[in-house]
Amino acid sequence: MKGILAVDPGSSGGMAWRIGSTVECCPMPDTEGGVLHRLRQIAIAAGGPGELAAYVEQVGGYTGQAQPGSAMFNFGRGYGFLLGVLACLGIRTELVSPQRWQKPLGIGTSTGLSRPEWKRKLKVKAEQLFPSQPVTLKTCDALLILDFAMKSERIRVQYE
Repeated sequence: MKGILAVDPGSSGGMAWRIGSTVECCPMPDTEGGVLHRLRQIAIAAGGPGELAAYVEQVGGYTGQAQPGSAMFNFGRGYGFLLGVLACLGIRTELVSPQRWQKPLGIGTSTGLSRPEWKRKLKVKAEQLFPSQPVTLKTCDALLILDFAMKSERIRVQYE
């Protein structure tokens, strides 16, 4: 495995990837064509789909706040599109719940914190783990999922 991709889906999310020893990140592309283009670029840079593993945050239909039906429909459509593109490109995909990738960070839970306070806490942790990256509120979760994925892949490679 030459590359690992981590995705925090949605318009306020991002992507982070490691190919060899190089880590990069970007906000989630605005269009489906942009998502497809970026995923193809990353797969090619990794040496092909068989050389890339993707870790995607597993999401449900409820975001913790009331949303119009159209917003949830669009989010679900984008999430399904993302998973479909990964499947079509032949990229092994692991879905990871927020609780699963957040627990090893050792920063506690979001209980008692507002959403902006929790996001800032995640951003600070991502800045500590990836000091050379331009960490933003859009890319911090993807970088932290990448950290989880890199540790998981090391474990996977050990036992295969």
